[in-house]
Amino acid sequence: MSGSSTASGAREVPTLGVTPTQTVGPFFAPALLRDPLNTLTTDGTEGERIRVEGRVLDGAGAPVPDAMIEIWQANAHGRFNHPRDTRELPLDPEFTGWGRSGTDDTGLYWFETVKPGPVPFDGGTMQAPHLSVTIHARGMLNHAQTRLYFGDEDANAADPILALVPSERRQTLIAARSEEGGRTVYRLDIILQGPGEIVYFNI
Repeated sequence: MSGSSTASGAREVPTLGVTPTQTVGPFFAPALLRDPLNTLTTDGTEGERIRVEGRVLDGAGAPVPDAMIEIWQANAHGRFNHPRDTRELPLDPEFTGWGRSGTDDTGLYWFETVKPGPVPFDGGTMQAPHLSVTIHARGMLNHAQTRLYFGDEDANAADPILALVPSERRQTLIAARSEEGGRTVYRLDIILQGPGEIVYFNI
């Protein structure tokens, strides 16, 4: 844009307006969720079949209908499908360990997957079985990272990452187990802020 000249010949700098504020989304459904990516298993996948589900809620307890949740996990033997995981554990060719789910009008997300095995931390310490969880939602300019642990795992008590979380907040990361219609379901609501806010990790 070119400015006009004043009587003295100096060029005026045009005054530009403030651009409107923008938020993130809602574009996940039409852009990143066109193909279903929340069933991680096939008929040939090894391990205990589980369903992981919950709702994404905002600080007022209202459902977030257009969030996007991603998970990354080890297979049932505790090995990641990643080139850097070269441990001598079975690598299941029928399981990538990665999935993505949108949320519906009730804020519901879900995954059909297998329960992961334990994975090492360092110095021989083991981590409890868990899912790494990434949260994308409208209004969050940066995605958030957290974890989902399984409520029936004794190994949670010795998990080195969970131990870093204040005891009164650990429950925000632990999914409750139930048996529904002959299948195992782990349920964890993801509360984005306010009372009951899930613990995030700065990775």
